[in-house]
Amino acid sequence: MTKVTMTVNGKTVSAEAEGRTLLSAFLREGLGLTGTHVGCDTSQCGACVVHVDGRAVKSCTVFAQDVAGAQVKTIEGMANADGSLGVVQQAFQDHHGLQCGFCTPGMVMSSAALLAENPKPTEHEVRHYLEGNICRCTGYHNIVKAVLAASGQDVSSVAAE
Repeated sequence: MTKVTMTVNGKTVSAEAEGRTLLSAFLREGLGLTGTHVGCDTSQCGACVVHVDGRAVKSCTVFAQDVAGAQVKTIEGMANADGSLGVVQQAFQDHHGLQCGFCTPGMVMSSAALLAENPKPTEHEVRHYLEGNICRCTGYHNIVKAVLAASGQDVSSVAAE
């Protein structure tokens, strides 16, 4: 076991972890941050997406010790300082971009990363960027609307695919 220290959602945290401990397990089991979901363990579904030093990363593909010293943001860190929903979270709620909610943390984290890179993406760019995230409930239509709404764009012309 090794002590792993990183900054998670603005707070410096440490926990013991084996060398093979995945970041997703470290966050969920070591730190009790269960918003990061593990859906497939094979990097296919995107439910485990977090930000590491500002970059979207599938946390089931990264060892915790490899991000020691990094800045990590999880879905728990996406809310506003007063506890209200952040812009992307609110857009998902307003535009019904979730149903069962299992993929939602990863979708929100990926969407926020996209908007940080490209503040005004097109519908096609949103769909392309989110290809690494699987939702089995929504059909993506309302997720795309939510991302475009979070970017301040008109969503009335979003086509159902």
